[in-house]
Amino acid sequence: MAYSWFILLLTIAGIAFILLLLHGTSLGQAIHEGIPDRPRRRLFVASVSFFLTFAGVRAVVFAVLHNIPPFHFIQSGGRHIHHLVFGIIILLLVGYGWLCDVGVGTDGSSIFMSRLMSILYGAGAALTLDEFALWLNLRDVYWSPEGRSSIDAIILFGALLAAGAWGAPLWNWGRHFRKAGK
Repeated sequence: MAYSWFILLLTIAGIAFILLLLHGTSLGQAIHEGIPDRPRRRLFVASVSFFLTFAGVRAVVFAVLHNIPPFHFIQSGGRHIHHLVFGIIILLLVGYGWLCDVGVGTDGSSIFMSRLMSILYGAGAALTLDEFALWLNLRDVYWSPEGRSSIDAIILFGALLAAGAWGAPLWNWGRHFRKAGK
């Protein structure tokens, strides 16, 4: 169980690092200026978090299966706790936070909380969808051919997040281009 705390601390450190990059640096300022629409900024941050979490989780599972310390499966009472459980918990907390208008920009909600909620949403979605095949098959098919449905779910939802972040500006650019050509 000690290693599960290590993974939790590693996750918290990763989130803190991303927030640090976004909050007080030129990268954060560039994102804020380049994507002035707050909902689209949240989609962008969530999509980056989503893909980074997916890559990180796949790397950790690979390390567990190849006995690379300090990684191992999290167990409680002899039962394997799949990472989709943590993803669902995170999604429930973020959903509740957004129902309470945390980080949505109303009533002076901070940019920091907006980014934190977006990062957590992307991470929770990745943790959950990475085991989408488990939902369908009700058994662990992670690295088997049946596990491909998890990759498909990741690609589809990741594309949805990316399209939400980038689709509107590209659509507007295309509309502006067509008007200029007339």
